[in-house]
Amino acid sequence: MSTPDDAILPFQLRRANMRGRVARLDATLQEILDQHRYPDAVSAMVAEAAVLTALIGQAIELRWKFSLQVRGDGPIRMIANDYYAPEEPGAPARMRAYAGFDHGDVLSSRLSPFEMLGKGVLGVSIDQGKGMLPYQGITPLSGGSLAACGETYFAQSEQLATRFAIQGAQAQEPGQDPHWRVGGIMVQQLPSEGGIVPDAPSGEDGLMSADDVAEMGDRAEDWNRVNMLLGTVEVHELVGPHVAPENVLYRLFHEEAPAVFDAQPVQFGCTCSAERVEAALHQYSAKDIATMTNDAGKVTADCQFCGAHYEFEPAELGYQAEG
Repeated sequence: MSTPDDAILPFQLRRANMRGRVARLDATLQEILDQHRYPDAVSAMVAEAAVLTALIGQAIELRWKFSLQVRGDGPIRMIANDYYAPEEPGAPARMRAYAGFDHGDVLSSRLSPFEMLGKGVLGVSIDQGKGMLPYQGITPLSGGSLAACGETYFAQSEQLATRFAIQGAQAQEPGQDPHWRVGGIMVQQLPSEGGIVPDAPSGEDGLMSADDVAEMGDRAEDWNRVNMLLGTVEVHELVGPHVAPENVLYRLFHEEAPAVFDAQPVQFGCTCSAERVEAALHQYSAKDIATMTNDAGKVTADCQFCGAHYEFEPAELGYQAEG
């Protein structure tokens, strides 16, 4: 039985002692994008960030939330993504995302979508829920893609050699409107003991690269072989839907003795609620609350992820409206 779209398929390459994930987002990505009306360049970056979030989030022993956020000083200022672990075995994981950008600057720019981010950082955080301190890490925006930034993050912060192949595209079936799809493959060496840190890291800005990490663990031969095979993947194999993920893995890595595991379904899901918004608003001062009050005297708030609109009486938040 082949893995459907909107799922993440874990696998292991037993010969090279590496693990990986294949992810495809179709309806999930479209529902994320349908909450907004993004220019194509912004949609392309949201798609890449979303599948990168799915690949990393599912690879973590996650109990609650993995977040990936991109911030830059270019026309695309910010992309935020959340991946929520399944609430129970067999349930789908949930994802949401949104972008902040200057509409006019994006439409007039001749830069590539990644270049529109400008200078900035990619940040990740892992929140395992109540009673647990969240983990956070950042890496500079460099390398020409968010995938490259993810590789640098794992090399620098986790010392794990990691490679991503990601591709998004607008697909159109006969008689239907075009819509976005995105797919990706992640391969990662399993942790090893020890290793010699290189004197001169080869990554941009003097940072460690995945190749540096592979050399540290004396597993460069396996790493180079798997990367060469991954480099032959074609766009239609990543994006789908006509080639099953299992078939892609076999075509790429059949000599690496691949083993696949149960796929993780994923769907759009936002965790906002009136209770959560009210709790957040309680943190604001009376002056701040006044700026959120409309002509009808209601305190309003909108969810940037799903567009949900909330209204409260100031008294509900513990504030007295000025007469």
